[in-house]
Amino acid sequence: MGKQLKYKRILYKASGEALMGEQGFGIDPETLARVAGDIIEAKALGIDIGVVIGGGNIFRGLSLAAKGADRVTGDHMGMLATVMNALALRMELEKQGAEAVVLSGLAIPAVCEPFSQRALLKHRDKGRIVIFAGGTGSPYFTTDTGAALRAAEFGAEAIFKGTQVDGVYSADPKKDQNAVRYENLSHSEVLEKGLEVMDAAAISLARDNNIPVVIFSIADKGGLANILCGEGRSTTISG
Repeated sequence: MGKQLKYKRILYKASGEALMGEQGFGIDPETLARVAGDIIEAKALGIDIGVVIGGGNIFRGLSLAAKGADRVTGDHMGMLATVMNALALRMELEKQGAEAVVLSGLAIPAVCEPFSQRALLKHRDKGRIVIFAGGTGSPYFTTDTGAALRAAEFGAEAIFKGTQVDGVYSADPKKDQNAVRYENLSHSEVLEKGLEVMDAAAISLARDNNIPVVIFSIADKGGLANILCGEGRSTTISG
């Protein structure tokens, strides 16, 4: 694209719900193919890329816990949902010709490689797309917090979070026509304003490790590469 990239190594956080497409549940093959294509297009710019994908299209542990179920068991089930999505994404990436590997914080060695820093560095330095599954491997942490943790371990210069909207707003733009869109925010402002961008633990971890968070719409084909090249609409949280 002939433009100077601001970041050469990123962690891409994608919501599990995004994989549903127009379905109400599960994984839509066309949407999965588009998301994988966007990752490959971004990788082709010459960057290192790690991916964390949520599991909300399959299961949400918090929803179960809210109805009185055991939180730890619910979180473990949610982690398994992220592993399912990660395996589907790896399969699609490989189908489209990319090298990818799944590292899981929840050890399931018969299915994918357990996460370790040594494995992470080995695959990253071989130029593979590294997909982090299983959250942190511990309950009570969201996939956003897992993404912030893996970003620090990956040496990411930024976290790119693909959402249903094109940035951070003062309120839900789908419900409030007067919602104000922010171009730039600090990590502390996000916490002080109570903006629902990522949970507080994730934002705090990103702040403590000086990792900017870029929020953009996952719905736009090629959106990840466009934002990397300084195009399109997004909100940057830094400082």
